Amino acid sequence: MRRILIVGGKRLAGEVEVSGSKNASLPILAATILTRGMSTLSSVPCLLDILTMIRVLRALGIRAEYSPPNTVKVWVNDHVKHIAPYELVTKMRASFFIMGPLLARTGFAKVPLPGGCAIGSRPVNIHIKGLEALGAKIELEHGFVIARASKLKGDRIILDFPSVGATENVMMAATLAEGETVIENSAREPEIVDLANYLIKAGAKISGAGTDIIKIEGVKELNAVNHKIIPDRIEAGTLMIAAAITRGDVVIKNINADHIDSIILKLRSAGIEISVNGNQVRVHSPDGIKPVDIITQPFPGFPTDMQPQMVALLALASGTSVVTETVFENRFMHVHELKRMGADIRLEGLSAIVNGVNKLEGAPVKSRDLRAGAALIVAGLVAEGETLIEDMDRFIERGYEGIDKKLISLGADIRELKNISDYEDE
Repeated sequence: MRRILIVGGKRLAGEVEVSGSKNASLPILAATILTRGMSTLSSVPCLLDILTMIRVLRALGIRAEYSPPNTVKVWVNDHVKHIAPYELVTKMRASFFIMGPLLARTGFAKVPLPGGCAIGSRPVNIHIKGLEALGAKIELEHGFVIARASKLKGDRIILDFPSVGATENVMMAATLAEGETVIENSAREPEIVDLANYLIKAGAKISGAGTDIIKIEGVKELNAVNHKIIPDRIEAGTLMIAAAITRGDVVIKNINADHIDSIILKLRSAGIEISVNGNQVRVHSPDGIKPVDIITQPFPGFPTDMQPQMVALLALASGTSVVTETVFENRFMHVHELKRMGADIRLEGLSAIVNGVNKLEGAPVKSRDLRAGAALIVAGLVAEGETLIEDMDRFIERGYEGIDKKLISLGADIRELKNISDYEDE
């Protein structure tokens, strides 16, 4: 278990570059199952989740290699196995992305029900209903989802909720289905568009990605291609909040401003100065933080993955903010830990009532999930004294490539603790 110690009170300043998107890389890695030949993916972040997906591909008989810096090469031939290993898929929810491609490619898929962060039920029934609409016969047996289809056939599919994962899984499966598939109420996230762009390069016929209606005309085969992953919009937003909460002056490079527009708007409403120049933003926060109200929504609304970090920022606002979570029902696990640091937060149903305080105080805290851990890092940067964060490798480093090193480069005082006694002896 990796622990870090943050000595708060350091103003962040300088330049930092955002890594490629984890949430775009994972489905694209799964999509390589549909192709033949060697795909080269660049700007892939070196994260535990990425390495887990590579191991999943290898377990299916596919050659996949990670090559620094940030490149993954995948070789797919005609022999792809049908069954995904339980011990890998249950570690990471995104492993379920292989269901659609595997079914479309081989006609049979046996995939364990997925694991991942415990931020809500996040059922896979939307995925299953979508694949059934394409003609798959699906059974649940001893913790596995078993899908069969001699040949998938296009159909009109209306998703119950604009689920990103379900949209991606169905879209991938539909690329090799007979006829046209229309996905209505589809997710509109940038990661959907990046996946579609990869598939189109490979020979798929897809239109409408980025809107709520996606159309896919099935083709007989897809070819391996080279593709660069989009920047990680959640990492970009997290770095922006880190700069804002420390009243810093930071230039964040390798961003797509269109992908983080809702974050920029809310930070500006909170009194943070943000200027956009091409593929970079400057965050300058000379004054105090104003309270704002936030409701998380699917893209292009305010992202649920930024809600915990924003709560940490608003804990120091000059007034009361209301943050309402509409995507995941259990995504306030950071609140208890922030209260240990002196935050004044009250939960009422799906909302957090955040009363701004003058200061936060360092304390030993635990990361309960990926984004909650990021919120604790953000809070620790400005808290008085020392903040000990546990489970860096279990949660935070699943989604952020070298986040502690990037913050150190901006002036943060962060140290890795090899033993808990290192903290106790301080």
